[in-house]
Amino acid sequence: MTRYAYDVELLHLLVSPQHAYFGRARDGAADVPTTDADRVDVVAGKGIVGDRFFGKAAHMDAAVTLLAVEGLEAIAAELGASPFDPMLARRNVVLRGAELAPLLGEELEIESRGDVVRLRAGRAAHPCAWMDRVLAPGAHHAMRGRGGLRCVPLTDGVLHRGPAVLRSPVPLDPARAGEAVVRRASRLP
Repeated sequence: MTRYAYDVELLHLLVSPQHAYFGRARDGAADVPTTDADRVDVVAGKGIVGDRFFGKAAHMDAAVTLLAVEGLEAIAAELGASPFDPMLARRNVVLRGAELAPLLGEELEIESRGDVVRLRAGRAAHPCAWMDRVLAPGAHHAMRGRGGLRCVPLTDGVLHRGPAVLRSPVPLDPARAGEAVVRRASRLP
């Protein structure tokens, strides 16, 4: 299998033991502890140690979420808003330098400081209506196709904030990292 390698930067590693966005957005987000960690421990089949999705059966295929920061930057520009705090999107791994959409259904590796974590990107991480409240009006719609990926960890390992290498079985175009990719349902004749 051909492997492609891309230099990326892991900008943020979010760990939160509780959900912050539930109920009605007009009531505001829950005040929950959230850490932008320098490193996170990943456990195969379970997720990120200390995170709200860790070991939860209902979230095994979504235990680690990836987000390209370029998508948030493009949304802010489109909406004429100030740059967004990437942590507000509540994705575990916010990175720069990789187009994520082609990785759907694929296995990928992230190597940081010599540690390697292998993930399978199972499905898109669709945005919720909370994005209009916490980012900017219109962000929920604008984030569609740029919400990132929900992944299951296939190996134990450690992710470190900073320079990293993303290895992919398919070619990626880092210049397209901020573009929305919306897959339309096919129509039968």
